[in-house]
Amino acid sequence: MPSPVTDLALGPDWLEPEWLISTFGLIGILVIVFAESGLLIGFFLPGDSLLFTTGLLVADGQYLKYPLWLVCLLITVAAIAGDQVGYLFGRKVGPALFRRPNSRLFKQENLLKAHDFFEKYGARSIVLARFVPIVRTFTPIVAGVSRMNYRTFVIYNVVGGILWGTGVTVLGYFLGQIPFVKANIEFILIGIVGISVLPIAVELLRAWLAARRGTTPQEQAAAEEAIRETRQHYGKH
Repeated sequence: MPSPVTDLALGPDWLEPEWLISTFGLIGILVIVFAESGLLIGFFLPGDSLLFTTGLLVADGQYLKYPLWLVCLLITVAAIAGDQVGYLFGRKVGPALFRRPNSRLFKQENLLKAHDFFEKYGARSIVLARFVPIVRTFTPIVAGVSRMNYRTFVIYNVVGGILWGTGVTVLGYFLGQIPFVKANIEFILIGIVGISVLPIAVELLRAWLAARRGTTPQEQAAAEEAIRETRQHYGKH
């Protein structure tokens, strides 16, 4: 049976979703989802594209000969468990994590991005971070460091795990059965990767613009908020 995913390279061969799935199967998918959801070393692994490709291959019956409901259930459990481990790790290590030196697999800037994301969106960040690469790996850890209420974390973690783990996989399953999508899957995957990294690109652009203006991203965000509040104030009169 011909592969529904072409050989267009989206990165190293060992990070291409189809190669990972064809080599390691469902167990490999679960390990990657778990690692990317809460282990410090999992930030570079494919997430959204992996889940989308998983759904597509389940629909196609290649490599993954399991019912969709079972695949979604296991992926969701792996995603929730990964975040739980990340939270408990952050809670145990505490603020000392922010003093950890950089290494090949750990960058302070990634942790700080997740911290800013958590500060900006609060509890909602646990759900929203699921759809942002790198940030989704570090956000549960930051939540643990910040000692976020555990019950609140669990609730948002379960919701986020379902929306991401099941949602993206189901999307790949149904869209993968559309002839146009199937015929252009390589470009669809590029689009998914592009959309995934868009929030990071926006933040980098904001930081660059802020540096050009001599202000920090936080100061720039505060200025933008002040402008919005002023417009709302005068818009009522």
